[in-house]
Amino acid sequence: MTSGAEKFGAALARGLKGAASVLNEDKKDPVMYRTNLKDVPKVEGLKREDGWVDMQVQFLIDKKTAGTDNVVGWTVLKPGASHESHRHHNCDEFFIVLKGQGHIITGHGLEPSVEGDVVFSPRDCWHGFNNTSTEDVVLVWGWMGAGTIDDSGYEVHPEYHK
Repeated sequence: MTSGAEKFGAALARGLKGAASVLNEDKKDPVMYRTNLKDVPKVEGLKREDGWVDMQVQFLIDKKTAGTDNVVGWTVLKPGASHESHRHHNCDEFFIVLKGQGHIITGHGLEPSVEGDVVFSPRDCWHGFNNTSTEDVVLVWGWMGAGTIDDSGYEVHPEYHK
């Protein structure tokens, strides 16, 4: 014999299932986004005074291209190039050193960095990277929680903002 509570639970489940299908009837299936490094333009307008020193930056996946609140990027730092100390108020960041070596800029100074390093900077953590070598440094990186520079809450360290 089925109790009143069980009947109520079954009816509630049917109602929720029906409501969910009504709410989701206009939603489209998710669609994969795919690109190729050679097809993605370099980001224009990154200013030296905002901490972007001689960097080649590409936003491989972002809000504009894939409609996401995350960014996956590719950066090449020529010898002497730097992404000066900065932070993001609205997102976390990671980067992986795919090629080359240099120094990670931390809130406590510089730390040597080599190929294979994986670095995570939570929101509001000062960070950056200097290429102090004679070879290119290649980084793959991402912002988790922001699909654009503006959304990230980007702020260059006041010491570098002149």
